[in-house]
Amino acid sequence: MNAPRSTRVEVNGWVVLDKPVGLTSTQAVSKLKRLFNAKKAGHAGTLDPLASGVLPVAFGEATKTVPFVQDGEKAYRFTVRWGVETDTDDAEGRAVATSDARPEASAIAALLPGFTGEIMQQPPAFSAIKINGERAYDLARDGEVVELAPRPVTIHALRLVATERDEAVLEAECGKGTYVRAIARDLGRALGCHGHVVALRRTRVGPFFEEDSVPLGELLDAPESAHQDMLGVEAGLSELPCVLLDRNGAARARRGQSVILRGREAPAEGAAYAVCSGVVIASGVVERGEFLPNRVFNLPF
Repeated sequence: MNAPRSTRVEVNGWVVLDKPVGLTSTQAVSKLKRLFNAKKAGHAGTLDPLASGVLPVAFGEATKTVPFVQDGEKAYRFTVRWGVETDTDDAEGRAVATSDARPEASAIAALLPGFTGEIMQQPPAFSAIKINGERAYDLARDGEVVELAPRPVTIHALRLVATERDEAVLEAECGKGTYVRAIARDLGRALGCHGHVVALRRTRVGPFFEEDSVPLGELLDAPESAHQDMLGVEAGLSELPCVLLDRNGAARARRGQSVILRGREAPAEGAAYAVCSGVVIASGVVERGEFLPNRVFNLPF
């Protein structure tokens, strides 16, 4: 007996979701996938259930641009509560160290330069990093002692926004692989008072910003107009230089062939994407005056 044919449709583009607290990233994507009745969807960068903010969701051909978005700069606003360090480095965990000490704002600010630039950071034990094929958080939940090796991360900026006796609000701009929870943990240790994250909001992922995001409730409450909030596939590539091709060049690129670039508008060597008649054709690289496609998009033009 034949399986019933799927009624899902081809949907291509990006939705910049403002994920609410309480949902996993996978649950949020599933809700949007059902909303748009889409065949394929994925997200660019996991947000923990306790975190809110920018969760870019890609549909169809846009999923091919997810790596470019994930490699982009991230920005967060987060609240650290002093006096307790937890095993998860956030409010969900159990206390593993406590202190009655509380830091002055000047002491916090004085430490922040040491947490910027390229630094070595030990990821939280409760993280999605794999150890021998197993997620670290699964091993930690099973009671195993998880010790992840420090690794280099880049923090472009770390600012103190507000402070009270027990809490401080900070903003961070960082590169791929940085854990805000680890920043809070390490700040607490350096200040001698311990600390963990109690609120976390992501305000940027690559080309997508907080002001561009749409609350999940707003999308679900008005499904008939949800498509108006969808951006084109090229939105995930917008931080790369754009190459304009004619139809002959586009046909070559779609066959995986190189295209000779002419004129002063051709970008310098490096990663780029190609467009014809307003439709993204391929991503690739520019080398020695040619565009070399490495990923082709199946979109009509």
